[in-house]
Amino acid sequence: MIEVDGVLVSEELIKEEFVCNLNACKGACCIEGDSGAPLLQEELETLARIYPAVKPYMTQKGIETIETEGTHVIDEDGDLTTPCVDKNKECAYVTWENGITKCAIEKAYEDGKIDWQKPISCHLYPIRITQYPEFDVLNYDRWHICHAACSFGKKLNVPVYSFLKTPLIRKYGEEWFKTLEESVRRDN
Repeated sequence: MIEVDGVLVSEELIKEEFVCNLNACKGACCIEGDSGAPLLQEELETLARIYPAVKPYMTQKGIETIETEGTHVIDEDGDLTTPCVDKNKECAYVTWENGITKCAIEKAYEDGKIDWQKPISCHLYPIRITQYPEFDVLNYDRWHICHAACSFGKKLNVPVYSFLKTPLIRKYGEEWFKTLEESVRRDN
């Protein structure tokens, strides 16, 4: 771990390579897993506010799920997450484009309908944040469905943290990211 302005960063985020390869995985991270995407308490109000603008981008099953369960749920572990269609299937916010999953929230954002891109946990994946009262810990979440992303990252020589520059800046700010880059340069 390295410490960057009160955030502990796993060295795997610096040493491992990763670039999403949607043509290979088809966005499997949005349709597989034990529950929906992790949510922060502060994201719940935003999800409720943007839902009407996101709804036209969603599948009928996704809409039915949201209208039955709400814009967020508490999973079996007691964590806030996005709801899933048919319990433990795809995220309710998934839409499909040429056989690849896309995020309806992100599509609405790209079209200028909303001002919020998507939950930070989705934007940061494969980084997972563990929050403590005094600090955050950033870890690399290894999942077999991301094998193609690991291979693609190695081919392009792109470390995890570099691939996720934009969402890391979104979460922690430009100065924080510059400090992370300086720490990486200094340690290598």
